[in-house]
Amino acid sequence: MSSPLFRKKSIEKILHDATTNDESVHGGGTHLKRVLGVWDLTFLGIAAIVGAGSFSSLGEAVFKGGPGVIYLFIICGIACGFTALCYAEFASRIPVAGSAYTYAYASFGELFAWIIGWALIMEYSIGNIYVAFSWSDYFTSFLHRLGVHLPDYLATSYAEAKNAFLSHSANTESVNAWKTAPLLGGLRIIFDLPALLINIGITALVYVGVKESKNFTNLMVLLKLITIVMVICVGAYFIDPGNWNPVNDQGVHSFMPNGFSGVMAAVSSVFFAYIGFDAISVMAEESKNPQRDLPRSMIYSLIICTIIYILLTLVLTGVVNYKLFEGVGDPLAKIFELQGIHWMQLVVSFAAIVAMSSVLLVFQMGQPRIWMSMGRDGLLPKQFERIHKKYQTPSFSTIITGLLVGVPILFTDKVFILDFTSIATLFAFVLVCGGVLLIPRREKEPGKFNLPFIPSKFLFPLIVLAGIVFAVSLDKNYFSNLFQIDSTNASLHISTIVFWILMIILSVITFIKNFSLIPLMGLSSCSYLLTGMTGENWAWFCGWLILGLIFYFSFGYKKSKLRKELNSNKL
Repeated sequence: MSSPLFRKKSIEKILHDATTNDESVHGGGTHLKRVLGVWDLTFLGIAAIVGAGSFSSLGEAVFKGGPGVIYLFIICGIACGFTALCYAEFASRIPVAGSAYTYAYASFGELFAWIIGWALIMEYSIGNIYVAFSWSDYFTSFLHRLGVHLPDYLATSYAEAKNAFLSHSANTESVNAWKTAPLLGGLRIIFDLPALLINIGITALVYVGVKESKNFTNLMVLLKLITIVMVICVGAYFIDPGNWNPVNDQGVHSFMPNGFSGVMAAVSSVFFAYIGFDAISVMAEESKNPQRDLPRSMIYSLIICTIIYILLTLVLTGVVNYKLFEGVGDPLAKIFELQGIHWMQLVVSFAAIVAMSSVLLVFQMGQPRIWMSMGRDGLLPKQFERIHKKYQTPSFSTIITGLLVGVPILFTDKVFILDFTSIATLFAFVLVCGGVLLIPRREKEPGKFNLPFIPSKFLFPLIVLAGIVFAVSLDKNYFSNLFQIDSTNASLHISTIVFWILMIILSVITFIKNFSLIPLMGLSSCSYLLTGMTGENWAWFCGWLILGLIFYFSFGYKKSKLRKELNSNKL
């Protein structure tokens, strides 16, 4: 496009800029050390994926979908698999730091690159706030089992304690935190001390260097996987096959007691369990052989984690009736508590602390590298591209990331953060899959990943038509009901209508352009998951994007290095 808002960086220029070691930048270079192999990257992927989602939101997913929620794990795994292949294609072509931000710069142009970079802040930094809160919950629970008790007002957030008190919540710890908190000038002193401390510790570790972080992460992943294997093996001994065919509220035995609609109601919980695999792509510039290792590690980590989730779900629903997981935040420990196996409760609590520490570490490594890329392009102040002279890490960006995670811990809560993170992640996935459609196909190169081209001129329109027929077969009034919009269903129906319009438009364009099927399926599946977001989610997300656009037009648009280079070429 001719508009300066959509000016693109060629892949050749991105690679050139990333490999240029500019020693003039604050006394250090702008080139990162390549120290990560395929299994290091795979472990980073597992560290990011198997964490807060599997150890906490899995309970809610099981309660809503019953044993049949394993189908949703497979569906989400496949959807993330399509997206991973698109990430892999970009990572193979553009093996530099920046993840979806860098990919959008090459495919959509600068404005969309900024938007997706701004949105990724919600996935990596703001998402880490939720993980820090969850880590704190398990840590305090672990301390309680050891006989150590932190005051409630030092183990919860101010917002959570206030909301619990005003709503007369059954959460006695949060209510007690509000009642017992000391006062300072009329203000109650309530904050989550463990969440703050783990954020400081992780930030310091990431500041020191990726090699040290890599070794720590590999150790944590090994401990986590060993513990999960123990949960599966010990839990399997107590499985009652009858729990896999429970009685629902209508008195009917079913693997899906609440039907497929109940399974789909768990989408947000299940999808959150997969957030993190894309963090591998951020480490491209520190990979020994990114064209080969990044794609492999993404697929390996997704396959391993999907198998883990399915086995864990079968154990949970086999040991305990799915209804008993209502409101359970520590489902893996819950099944052993009900069986009276207290030593496994302690083991699982420790494993959760390890799991979430590794998630915090991977995400805290990812965000500074995105900011570093944006600083290189002039879209953020020059300090963001600064590389520490000794540690060769993006030092300034790492500190800012630590502050961005740490400060909101003082005034926000888990529920808001969870919704905020999911919508940003899906949005980024949609743009990455769409971006693959816009870059030209290339010949296969030995030793490099190449996304298979599957012609979809007729196939994709047929898939969309089959989806429409399937929806109507389940409900003859499906489409007419979509237009019956009221205040309770407005966001769901409007987003679903937009989804089907998008699918029809894509079908027409695909018939003309003959796009490849894999990125189309990734774009379609992630767009469908976005239809489950509430109106409040969309309002906050749009507000965040507007704030980002204000910053872009007041700073990035004017300071863009690409803009300056293009203008100088015209002279």
